[in-house]
Formats: sequence, C-alpha cells, structure tokens
Amino acid sequence: MTSASPLELAGWRHVYSGKVRDLYVPAETAPDATPAHLLVVASDRVSAFDHVLEPGIPDKGELLTTLSLWWFDQLAGGDGGPSIPNHLVSDHRLEGEETVSLIPDAVQGRAMLVRSLDMQPIECVVRGYLTGSGWAEYRASGTVCGIPLPEGLNDGDRLPEPLYTPAWKAPMGEHDENITFERSVELVGAETATALRDLSLEVYHRASATAEAHGLILADTKFEFGFDADGVLTLADEVLTSDSSRYWDAEAWRTGTTPAERMASFDKQIVRDWLSANWDKQGEPPVLPAEIVERTRERYATLLRLLTAS
Repeated sequence: MTSASPLELAGWRHVYSGKVRDLYVPAETAPDATPAHLLVVASDRVSAFDHVLEPGIPDKGELLTTLSLWWFDQLAGGDGGPSIPNHLVSDHRLEGEETVSLIPDAVQGRAMLVRSLDMQPIECVVRGYLTGSGWAEYRASGTVCGIPLPEGLNDGDRLPEPLYTPAWKAPMGEHDENITFERSVELVGAETATALRDLSLEVYHRASATAEAHGLILADTKFEFGFDADGVLTLADEVLTSDSSRYWDAEAWRTGTTPAERMASFDKQIVRDWLSANWDKQGEPPVLPAEIVERTRERYATLLRLLTAS
C-alpha cells in the first residue's frame, strides 16, 4: 500500500521517508554536504510486519513526538539520573524580543529539530520480558536471539536479567536481521559495540523504573545511537514510544491468569493481533477497521497520559 507524499515545507528539502517518519534538511544544504540540522517529522502512518498499513492512526505523529520529547527530557536528568546525550537542538530562536519557532506550522507538534550524527548500523534492542518473537524462539529452542534461558518460562514472564539483543539495520526495502553481540563487534568494533550495549541497558533500566512508578511495565524496547562531531555516543531517533516499545499494565500483569490478561498493552499490539488473525502475511495487508484504529489511538493517548502524570 502507498502512503501520502511528504509535505512540501518552506525552507526545507525532503530527503528520506521511512515507514512512519519523514526526514528533511535545510533547503540550502548542498547535495553532498552534511546538514547542520535535520527535521524529523512523525507521520500518522502505522506499520506492522514490515508493511505500512492503511489507514493511519489519527494524531499518532503528535502523540509519539510528545512522548519522545518527554523521555529525552527525563533521560537528560529529569529523572534524577546522569544526563544521556541526545540529538535534540533548540527549535526556537529569539528575533528581537519575540520567540520564533524553527518548526514549520504544517508539522508543529509532530516534528523534532535534531543534530546530524554518524548513525550506527545497529538497532539496540533490550528485552526485559519474554514475549513476541522471543517467546516463539524460546518455545522452539529455549533461547532468545541465541541466548540460552532457564526452562519453564511462560509467555509474558520477566526475564532473570534484561537481554541486549542487537539487530543489523538493513538497507531500505530489506528486513532487519537479529545478530549476536559478537557480530555487532565485527560490524562496528569492540569499543563501539560495548558502548552501545552498556548504554542501551542503562537507558532501559532507568526507563523501566520510571514506567513502574507510573503503574506500567516496559517489556522491551529498541534504541538507535550515533556519534556527534565530538565523538560522543548520542541517543537519536524516537525513544521509548508506543511504536518502538511494548508497555503493559503492571496491575494486569501481576493479577492476570492468561497471557492476554497479563499483557494488557499500551502500544500497537492491537494492530499486530488483528493482522495476525485476519491476514496470512501474503501480498498486501488488509485495511484496518475503524474500531482497531480508534482503539490504537486510545492506547497511545492513555500511555502518554499515564507516563506524564505528575
């Protein structure tokens, strides 16, 4: 299925569209030059099983951008921990006595102004609970991404320790590939691979504690990092959103007796479940029913409200 063409934004040139985000550089940037800044625009598109689905989720771009900005602030010291460097730059400037937004009006609320980074080709996945593809592998072989786990675990169980399970970010049009830590060393070197692992686990532990304080479980998530001009490893892209993470209701997890009850989710699991029941993953996926679209939007909005409540 095709999605709408990227917006034309005055002063910006569109350079790339992923499944759910569009990327722009300042219009004056030369084709072979590194831009001073980038504009990352979150669309309302929703993807699952490597397909962009129709229709989109109303307000999704704004809800997820708001959540990313909140998490960037928490990880910059707002949660009381040490600051984790991120790629955000100020999206306002002073002109005389007036504050002027650098984000175009057409994408206000769903765009971030960020620094250019040397992005690493590793998707940094951290799993704190057994579910999804990890559960499927565990049932077959007793492992998750090749890492042996104790016998007797069930779908939705907390893992003895969070697992770092990196993936190789495939070129556009290809599927990402789960890889071993040793393979990540081959791809980016031992020092960078170790730094990616350690920082991912640190962010996961801090975010998990914050989520638990708000009655939520962060079951798993994925991060992306790049090096800035000074060689500092920097958190980038979206972070800890409903699209990049699984969030569950902590009370339901504690009291539920079935996987469905335990894993009451605040992410796009509703979409995945509906597709799994109504599509054989051959050809183009079906159009999402209005009820699934609205329930997904409600889950996104509820997560934002629960996490940001003081």
